Amino acid sequence: MHTIEPYYNWIEQYSATEDERSPLYGAEYSLDTFSNTIYGYYIHPQWDSLESDTLFFKILWADYDEGAAVLEFIGEWNDAIENDIMTLKRNILDVLLHEGIKRFILIGENVFNFHGSDDSYYEEWFEEVEDGWIAGVNFQEHVRREMSQYNLDHYINFGGELDDLPWRTYEPRRLVETVTGLLQRRLG
Repeated sequence: MHTIEPYYNWIEQYSATEDERSPLYGAEYSLDTFSNTIYGYYIHPQWDSLESDTLFFKILWADYDEGAAVLEFIGEWNDAIENDIMTLKRNILDVLLHEGIKRFILIGENVFNFHGSDDSYYEEWFEEVEDGWIAGVNFQEHVRREMSQYNLDHYINFGGELDDLPWRTYEPRRLVETVTGLLQRRLG
């Protein structure tokens, strides 16, 4: 797992550690020290902590004028024991929402398991995006199935072209435009 790095091709366009409005402003990394683990397996030091033992993330891009952000995740999303959604909501999402982010793209190809609980934090998040949206891109099929069993698909858009979107081939604004178009077709 230590070889799985967060996507870094957009770093010239956005760095959460240099963004004064970001919840990760000022964070420092050491490429020499592997200290974070998921179930005893070291992960790449560029992943950011949510204060969860099982789920880490990276804000790949945020644009406050566009009101959009792209977050990539790694690990096990565990709401049952770790209450990962509460930690994510309070530590990261609330800050981004306060700064005007209303469209969220969640990259989930490195989320290996999901353990659900209730959906109240997802519902709260969904209500706070108002005219925005939350899209899950490239989550593994068994993870989407588990999330759907907890009705999270009422709040996070999954499925269809979002499941196999070649997101790395896009520039961040174009990715947001593409996901917006896909979601508008669903609603239209």
